[in-house]
Amino acid sequence: MPFFVFLRTNLRWLGAGLLLTFFSAFGQTYFISLSAGELRAAFDLSHGAFGGLYMAATLCSAISLTYVGKFVDTHPLALVTGAVVIGLALFSSAMASVSSVAMLFVVLFGLRLFGQGMMTHVAMTAMGRWYEAQRGRAVSIAALGMQCSEAVLPLTYVALAAGLGWRGTWWVAAAVLVLVALPVLLLLLRVERIPRGTVSGDESDTVRPARRQWTRGEVLRDPVFWVISLGTLAPPFIGTTIFFHQVYLVELRGWTQALFASSFLAMSAMTVTCALTAGWLVDKVTAVRLLPAFLLPLSVACIVLASIEAPFSAFVFMALFGMSNGVSSTLFGALWPEVYGTRHLGAVRSVTVSLMVLASAAGPGLTGWLIDLGVPYENQILAMALYCLLACGAMAVVSRRLVARAASGG
Repeated sequence: MPFFVFLRTNLRWLGAGLLLTFFSAFGQTYFISLSAGELRAAFDLSHGAFGGLYMAATLCSAISLTYVGKFVDTHPLALVTGAVVIGLALFSSAMASVSSVAMLFVVLFGLRLFGQGMMTHVAMTAMGRWYEAQRGRAVSIAALGMQCSEAVLPLTYVALAAGLGWRGTWWVAAAVLVLVALPVLLLLLRVERIPRGTVSGDESDTVRPARRQWTRGEVLRDPVFWVISLGTLAPPFIGTTIFFHQVYLVELRGWTQALFASSFLAMSAMTVTCALTAGWLVDKVTAVRLLPAFLLPLSVACIVLASIEAPFSAFVFMALFGMSNGVSSTLFGALWPEVYGTRHLGAVRSVTVSLMVLASAAGPGLTGWLIDLGVPYENQILAMALYCLLACGAMAVVSRRLVARAASGG
């Protein structure tokens, strides 16, 4: 089916997926970390202390996600979406009025669970279940919401905070969720796409054969799942670490916050381009065959950021990170249903999203602790580059194994 025909025919559902990932920004690290300096000053927290608090809150949200994520399999999508948006709005307003370290922990937990966790989980589970032959395209379009928010919201935050302060900006975030996101999403999801998890006649004449429908328990006992997870953890770990400590990085390099915020535009442009390209490739050659190469740009990005102090390195890093980020955002929305089926997709994805949340939790805490110990930040970033290169080798082995398993009907 031609791209624009597919887009027009499915605009309601694709738009809902895109908006879900867009509004997940209020629970994403790159947005929360824009308030990091003020939060550390308000509660007298070191880099390590704040990173540890953030890590603990994120870990708790990841554990919770393995339980609440299953609701996507058993409840209407509109109902789950409404509850998630309201929850994210409540915790956004709580961030605007946070008054103690204990309250900050609870607020961070809620923002991470409802924002980074459930908003993206609902969007990608829906795309994986609703589409098969055009799954790559659907996932790549839904993922564009993340890139749009990364391009727009950091600079928007800087502008609003200059006039309203950081607390006032969080009040604006809560109002946007209630007055804009909630009614629009409920309107779009009033009609859920049918059929669910099968290929409709308008998608393609080249239907991929039905695969085994794995339960979550079976997936967790599959060694391949854990090897793939080692690769999926790299982008959230590295991205969260860099974004969370962006204030420290800016101070270290002698840059301005506005300069670093503007570099998100480079990341977003590359992410959008690569996400759409990856969507087309997934539909042509399958997600499994793209596994070996998606971390290569990220490894180069880390080397550049660690080695070059000039301001342009921020833009180079963001552009290269955007390449890996764009491919991975599409790849892992399509990979899990491709490998493990759609019947238990919500339960399976709740684990994969939890693992990514765990990775994003470990990054700020670990690096904050190392910063406090005096370990050079550049050395930490180089270690991330080495991890990506090793993961590429592991992904090449796994890709060949999955192709062979699919050929045998496994």
